[in-house]
Amino acid sequence: MATQYTALLRGINVGGNNIIPMAELRDAVADLGARNVATYIQSGNVLFDGGRATGTTWTKRLETGLAERFGYQARVMVRSHEEMRAIVHQAPEGFGDAPDDCKYDVLFLSQTLSAQAALEQLRTRPEVDSVWAGDTVVYFSRVVARASQSYLNKLASMPIYKEITVRNWRTTTTLLRMLNERVA
Repeated sequence: MATQYTALLRGINVGGNNIIPMAELRDAVADLGARNVATYIQSGNVLFDGGRATGTTWTKRLETGLAERFGYQARVMVRSHEEMRAIVHQAPEGFGDAPDDCKYDVLFLSQTLSAQAALEQLRTRPEVDSVWAGDTVVYFSRVVARASQSYLNKLASMPIYKEITVRNWRTTTTLLRMLNERVA
């Protein structure tokens, strides 16, 4: 049976950099051998049928192929349907439950960065930020009323930034719902 994947591209269509239209992205991923390719919003979320290839294989294939096609240093975090289900279901208790009070993000980590190593490098501000390690992610929440004081705002200046792509909780759960629909 073919595996359903989501590929999370970092650094496209942000701040006027690495502009890639979604139709062109879908075509590029299909040209690399994926089937039934779809995208979700403009920030580089791709869903596809990956056949029998592993997530590691798809990460390498996508990073190489997208870099060649679009001329940028592509960084991609690939997660299977099962991995996305685990990410959502293993979130800390109450994570995402109070969107009026907190902003919730999932920091998807490259294959070379462990959640524990990421936690050691991420700074948090007491009474603003909370972090938890997952298997291949870090869950990060911050108080809405004090979000401007959050250290997540400084992530781009941290050395580990190139090994992370961030999706908010709503996008993360929507991607899982879309993957669920694809296998139903």
